[in-house]
Amino acid sequence: MAKATSPLRAWIGTLLFLFLAPGIVAGFIPWLISGWRWHGRDAPWIVAVIAWIAVAAGVAFLLHAFALFALHRGTPAPVAPTESLVVTGAYRYVRNPMYLAVLSIILGQALLFESWGVVIYAVIVLATVVAFVKGYEEPTLTASYGEQYLNYRRNVPGWWPRITPWRE
Repeated sequence: MAKATSPLRAWIGTLLFLFLAPGIVAGFIPWLISGWRWHGRDAPWIVAVIAWIAVAAGVAFLLHAFALFALHRGTPAPVAPTESLVVTGAYRYVRNPMYLAVLSIILGQALLFESWGVVIYAVIVLATVVAFVKGYEEPTLTASYGEQYLNYRRNVPGWWPRITPWRE
């Protein structure tokens, strides 16, 4: 278990990590690839609507998931984890809502800017995230939280959300 972190320090660390990790992965790099140039003159308007919904939903879920970490007196950063396992909010439906939110933001931009480069980047991000989750996060959470995490893992899917919220 992590040592106690002050609420202010948890919020500052969480916001800093939000800008450094997802800010770069879901914002800066897609901008480098696509230039955020909209080429939608030939695309049906529904594509832009779907793209904006994907981006907005991704941002909303990302902010929600990050706030849960600060409320649990820690950050999503591996160097400053929470005091307790986060199994509330979106985490009652899926174990990796932050990664899914980031992918939603990236894929929304791929649609909006009609960028195959951003689609390829999303595939690379997905492969990297899955490798990180399997190789680092799951073993670390198992070591830190033991049976509590294993029970959570048995009941909440990693990548495809449950229909109903899990209740411990």
